[in-house]
Amino acid sequence: MGRAKITIVGAGNVGATTAHWCAAGELGDIVLLDIPQTEDMPKGKALDLMEASPVMGFDSNVTGTTSYEDTVDSDIVVITAGLPRKPGMSRDDLLATNAKIVTSVTTAVKETSPDAILIVVSNPLDAMVQQALRVSGFPPARVVGQAGVLDTARYRTFLAIELGVSVEDVSALLMGGHGDTMVPMPSCTAVGGIPIRRLLNEERLAEIVQRTRDGGAEIVGLLKTGSAYYAPAAATAQMVEAIVRDKKRVIPCAAYCEQEYSVGGYYVGVPVVLGTGGVERIIELELDAQEQSDFQTSVEHVKSLVSTMADLLQAE
Repeated sequence: MGRAKITIVGAGNVGATTAHWCAAGELGDIVLLDIPQTEDMPKGKALDLMEASPVMGFDSNVTGTTSYEDTVDSDIVVITAGLPRKPGMSRDDLLATNAKIVTSVTTAVKETSPDAILIVVSNPLDAMVQQALRVSGFPPARVVGQAGVLDTARYRTFLAIELGVSVEDVSALLMGGHGDTMVPMPSCTAVGGIPIRRLLNEERLAEIVQRTRDGGAEIVGLLKTGSAYYAPAAATAQMVEAIVRDKKRVIPCAAYCEQEYSVGGYYVGVPVVLGTGGVERIIELELDAQEQSDFQTSVEHVKSLVSTMADLLQAE
């Protein structure tokens, strides 16, 4: 069996750093594609990363290109292309521009890698992954969005800092859209198996939940010139690994929910089993009244975002 072929579309900070994590983890051979102002930019980044391989000891071929011909028959295609956020912008402000970018990328991927699994990272995430599904016509199991892995990573980081414990011992779950209405789930949060409410009072927990919701904006505000990329790229690489190595990881992803959670045909963050088939199963939890209410609010936000996107694209 040969190595997996992983194409990453978008060689900006998120795309290039995803290539870095995937190469270092020897997840497969990587094609870094971009259509930048300087045509050789993706080749330069790929060559630089390839030249790190003898030092770091990884065997992954990394190539850069501006042509989809070099991506033919990819096993996984990661879409990071799109405008990043700037201070004062919400993810939703990127809607019209990034919808057009995701449409053109997905159209090209459909032609060149019709059997690929698509991982969408572009914002606003829930709407972009919905658009990728619509344009590709792929089965929903093969189109998934990276959001929950990143959001839970932020949540786990803040909890570990607060409690002075290893991040490895903090397990957590978030659901709903990737944005201000995401739903961190204290009932599914534990430290070394100890329920979080036995370690933190409700008030402090609520503050950490709010910091998690604002996690992306906090970094945008600090950087001033762009948005987060180390953690989003690491989260994406974890999803790639789960698929390439058929690990059956139980992680929150933006998955297409029809009957599940009574969502009715939209992408929202839910716990899934991620393996070689993509989203192999959506895990349905019984939510308590508050969780159900928060989740429903988040779903309604996603629905209105998708509706606005459809209107914007139609008006073009």
